[in-house]
Amino acid sequence: MHKTQDAAAGGAMQRFREHYGLFLEWVVMALMVLLAVEVMAGVVFRFAGSSLVWYDELASVMLAWLTFYGSALASVKRAHIGCPEVVQQMSPAWQRVLGVISQLLVIAFFALLGWTGLQIMPILVGESLVSLPWVSMNFVQSVIPVSSALIVVAEITHLVDLLQARERTVAATALADGLH
Repeated sequence: MHKTQDAAAGGAMQRFREHYGLFLEWVVMALMVLLAVEVMAGVVFRFAGSSLVWYDELASVMLAWLTFYGSALASVKRAHIGCPEVVQQMSPAWQRVLGVISQLLVIAFFALLGWTGLQIMPILVGESLVSLPWVSMNFVQSVIPVSSALIVVAEITHLVDLLQARERTVAATALADGLH
C-alpha cells in the first residue's frame, strides 16, 4: 500500500508539473507572438514613413517579460545551465545532498528576488512608460515578483521529487536488506 501511495503522490506531482509547464508554455508563446506582431508593425510603420513612438519601449518591455517568463518555463523543464558531468562523478548519496542544497539555494535566491521586487513596487507608484503614459511601471515591473514566484513553485516541485526519491531509495534499501 505504501508503494501505491508513493506512486500516486509522484504521479500527482508529475501531472501538476505537466499542467504547470503547459500553462507557462502558453504564456511564453503568447508573449512571443505579441512581440513578433509588435516588431513587425513597427517595421511596417517605419517603412511607410510613419514610425510608432512607442515601438522601441514596448518591444524592450516585452523582451524582458519573455525572458523572465521563459526562465520560469526553463525551470519547470530543468533546462537551466548546470554541470551534470561534475555531479554525475559523485556517489548517489552526494548527488542527492548536492541536489537538495542547490534546490534550496535557488529557492532562496528567487524568494529574495521576488520579495525585493515587491519592495520596489511602492517606489514606482505614479511612474509610467515614457511613450505610453497610461502603462504604469508597477505593471511593467510586476514581472519580477510574479516570475520569481513561478520559478519558486517549479523548484519546489523538483525539491519534492528529490526528497521523495531519497525516501524511495531508503525504503528500497531496507527492503533489499531484509531479503538477504
